[in-house]
Amino acid sequence: MEKALEENLEENIEQKKDSGNEVNENVLNDLKEKLQVQRAELDDKEDRLKRLMAEFDNFKKRSAKEREGLYNSVLSDIAISLLPVIDNLEKAVSVQTEDNNYKVGVELVLKQFKDVLKANGINEIETIGKTFDPELHEAVSSVEDDTLGVQEIKEEYRKGYMIGNKVIRHSLVVVAN
Repeated sequence: MEKALEENLEENIEQKKDSGNEVNENVLNDLKEKLQVQRAELDDKEDRLKRLMAEFDNFKKRSAKEREGLYNSVLSDIAISLLPVIDNLEKAVSVQTEDNNYKVGVELVLKQFKDVLKANGINEIETIGKTFDPELHEAVSSVEDDTLGVQEIKEEYRKGYMIGNKVIRHSLVVVAN
């Protein structure tokens, strides 16, 4: 755009020279000064526009991240309140009963709860046979067992759960060696 303005100015000067009109040096200098002022204003506005666009882009990214964090926080609060219900259903499934239909019904309810959690990005933390990780597991005791490796998890007392990479409840485990 700047080149177009300069070319237009030079073209007008050449036309006046060709038509026999003399170009006053003062007028020419005034026009060049105006052109430089307008060029500086244009550069300033272009710079401000770029900065504003970058700030808006950062705002959108920050807002999306905050929205996701808020969603995960609300989801984890709800999940934490439901986890004791799931724990009790798991205990009910493990109890021996003569009424097989009752047991199947409890198993189906438990499966449905777990499916809902998984559909919302809430996953169980794997424990038995895995290496103890204090960020995922909470050791309630340790035992000596030559058949297991060092810091290997032998038993799980309570399941742990995560949303993405965030632990919402640590697994309670027994660690070997």
